[in-house]
Amino acid sequence: MDNPLVQPDPGLAIWTIVTFLVLLWLLAKFAWRPLLRALDARQDAIRKSLEDAEAARKAAEDANKDSAQILQEARAEAEGIVSASRAEAERLRDEIRQHARSEAEGIVKDARAQIDLETSRALRQIRGEIADLSVGIAEKLIRRNCSQEANRDLIEETLKQIEATAPRPN
Repeated sequence: MDNPLVQPDPGLAIWTIVTFLVLLWLLAKFAWRPLLRALDARQDAIRKSLEDAEAARKAAEDANKDSAQILQEARAEAEGIVSASRAEAERLRDEIRQHARSEAEGIVKDARAQIDLETSRALRQIRGEIADLSVGIAEKLIRRNCSQEANRDLIEETLKQIEATAPRPN
């Protein structure tokens, strides 16, 4: 078994070590450094991406807080507007009620004045008719030979009784 590959050869071992060291140097110079630089660059890019993502998350949280605050302010403003509208509606309703009451009072006052006027006219008309009837009665009494003075007293007494029993206008 003389296999030359299995037998130790010091020249082959030196050349193998030299080849290995040259290959190691070439890999270090041309492969590992660029590979390490690429890994470092990738690590930096990943770190920067994580930082950017964190900044974006914080910005989103801030925007969310701001939008929540704006929404809360909008709700408060809307409640204020609704409250002011209700107060204005209440004021207008009270104003309309007061106006309606004053108009109703004016109508009632005018109606009472009209009633008083009509009552006065009716009383005057009744008094005039009573006076005409009294004159007619007086004529009949005079025809029956009563004294004029007795007839006048009778007419005045009758008018006083009628006035005392007649209703008074308000």
